[in-house]
Amino acid sequence: MKQILLASLCLLNLVTANLAYAEKADSEKATDIAADQMTYDDVKQINTFIGNVILTRGTLLMKAGRVVVTQDRAGYQSATLYAAPGALATFRQKRDGGPDLWVDGEAERIEYDGRAELVKLFTRAKLRRLEGVRPTDEIQGEFISYDSRVEFISVNNNAPGAAPGTGRIKAVIQPRIEPKAK
Repeated sequence: MKQILLASLCLLNLVTANLAYAEKADSEKATDIAADQMTYDDVKQINTFIGNVILTRGTLLMKAGRVVVTQDRAGYQSATLYAAPGALATFRQKRDGGPDLWVDGEAERIEYDGRAELVKLFTRAKLRRLEGVRPTDEIQGEFISYDSRVEFISVNNNAPGAAPGTGRIKAVIQPRIEPKAK
């Protein structure tokens, strides 16, 4: 019980301290993708990119072995990233609220919902908030959900559908240090 309370307090601190939202301008940018191969199903609005895939949309940068991009009737895009064998899929995005605030993550599978601006990381998931290159917070678990609109993070110790209690989360929260007045 004490561990659950400690994890809850850590996550509350992680979520409420230094709030900075995902770069709002990213949602208005075109999605650029580079890959070794691509297939496109126009009827279903599904693009599949294979081999060293790099997806960029404003400050959002995602990398994976395979990426499936779908588009709904309203034009919103979603992407599912699958890691190459022996690797992890990654993402990085600038956050509003300061000149050099970032969030990055990695997992075996990453789902990005462009409409909700929600990132879900599955299996060997890790998420970091950064000020420049300095990590301010790091969390790990089997499943992480990150809502970039409101900077809300949820971490579970097991992937959805797995047996309860099969893993543990880990959080490292750095102290907040205010800049010294000159």
